[in-house]
Amino acid sequence: MDVPRERVLLIHVTLHGEVDLDDGAEFFHLASDSDADVLELLSVARSRPDPATFIGSGKVQELAEKVRETAADLVLFDRTLSPIQERNLERALQCRVIDRVGLILDIFARRARTHEGQLQVELAQLTRLRTRLIRGWTHLERQRGGIGLRGPGETQLETDRRLIGDRIQSLRHKLQKVAAHRRTQRRARQRAPLPTVALVGYTNAGKSTLFNALTQRSNYAADRLFATLDPAIGRLQVAGQDAVLLADTVGFMRDLPTDLIAAFRATLEEVNQAQLLLHVVDGSAPDRDAQMAAVESVLREIGADTLPVLLVYNKADQTGESSGCVYDASGILQAVNISARSGAGLEALLQAILERVGRPILRVELTLNPEEGAWRASLHRVATVLAEDFDEEGKIRMVFDIDDLAWRRLRAQMHAHGCQAPEPTSTIPELIKEGDWYAVE
Repeated sequence: MDVPRERVLLIHVTLHGEVDLDDGAEFFHLASDSDADVLELLSVARSRPDPATFIGSGKVQELAEKVRETAADLVLFDRTLSPIQERNLERALQCRVIDRVGLILDIFARRARTHEGQLQVELAQLTRLRTRLIRGWTHLERQRGGIGLRGPGETQLETDRRLIGDRIQSLRHKLQKVAAHRRTQRRARQRAPLPTVALVGYTNAGKSTLFNALTQRSNYAADRLFATLDPAIGRLQVAGQDAVLLADTVGFMRDLPTDLIAAFRATLEEVNQAQLLLHVVDGSAPDRDAQMAAVESVLREIGADTLPVLLVYNKADQTGESSGCVYDASGILQAVNISARSGAGLEALLQAILERVGRPILRVELTLNPEEGAWRASLHRVATVLAEDFDEEGKIRMVFDIDDLAWRRLRAQMHAHGCQAPEPTSTIPELIKEGDWYAVE
C-alpha cells in the first residue's frame, strides 16, 4: 500500500546583506526529491536570526495560521535551526518542524544503497539526534515535572542518550574497518603506475554523467540532487590504453551538515589521494559562483584544498558556450567547457587531464638507517623496488621507481620526521637512454 505523501510548507529565509540568486529554487528541489507534497514556498526576510524561533514571533503567528489553513503536516526551513528553535516552532505551529540539515540527512538515508553508505548516514543522524532527544519524550511531561513523572523522564532520557552513544561508537568502529579496507584497496592501486583523478562538484552538476561518458560505464545518473551517494572508480581509456583511474564522489552542497562530512570522510579519502581534482561546475546554474565557493569550502574542511584543480564547466549545450579549452591572456589553461550529455569538449578535457597528470616516473636511490624500517615498508607499498641490499651496519640501500607526486608527498613526510631523503637520480626515459645497469626496457 502506498504511503501518503506528507503535506509540506517550505520557509525560505533571506538575511540582510545576503545575495539570494535562486530564490529558494534549490530548496524546493530538495523537498520535492524527498517525495513531499509541497504546498507552498514562503519567503521571509530578516535582518538577523531570532534566537527563539529564527523568524520572529510575528512571522511565527502568520505561519501558524497558514499551517491551519493548509492542514500541513510538516514545515521545512531552509536554514540550520538549533534544538531550542525547533522545539519552540513545533509548539507554536502544532506540527513537525525540520531544518535544512534534517532534510538533507533524510534524502541521504533514502538513497544510501551500500552497507557503507547506510552506516555513514546512520552515524550522522544519531550524532544529530543526540542533541534533540527532548522532543521524543514530551509524553513524560519532563518540562513540568510532577509526582511519578520527573524521575522516570530524566532516567529514560539519560538511558536513550547512553544507548545512542553506544550505537555511535559501534558505527564508528565499523566505519574504521571500512576505512582500513579502502586503504588496502588504495595500496593495491598505488602499486600500478596509474594516476588518480577525482571528480568533485556541487550536487547535480553532472559528475556521474561525465564519469559514465569518460569510462564507458552505465552507473546511475539522473537530473536530481544527490542522485548518487556511493563512490565509484573506473579506468579512463586514452588512446586505447588504461592511463588514468577516475573516481566519482558524492556531490557537495552549501551548508552541508558537518556530521555528514565527518561520516563520509572514509569515502572522501579518494579525493585526498588524487593527483588531480576535476571540479565539475553546472555552467547553467544562476548561482554558479556560490556553488563553486561551497565546494571549495568542503574541500578545505577535508584537507583537499591544496591539490591541483582543473575547472570543468558542464552543460555547455544549455549555456550556448563553445566547448573546448579556455585560456587566459598568458596562454595558461583556466578551464574546459564541455557537455557530458552530448560529448562535446570531452576530447579537449582528456588532453587537459593528460597534460596535468602526465608526470614522469622518478628513479631514486636511497639509504635508510636500521631504525627507519617503516619508510622501507611505505616504499614497498607505493613504489616499484628494483634493487635492495643491507650492509654490515644494517643500513638499507634501495633503488626504486616512484610517481613524482607520490615521492614528493613521501619525501615531505620523511623530512618532517628527520629522515634525509635525496633528490631523485633521474627520470625513467633518461636512464634508459643512458643504459644504466638497472634500467627497465
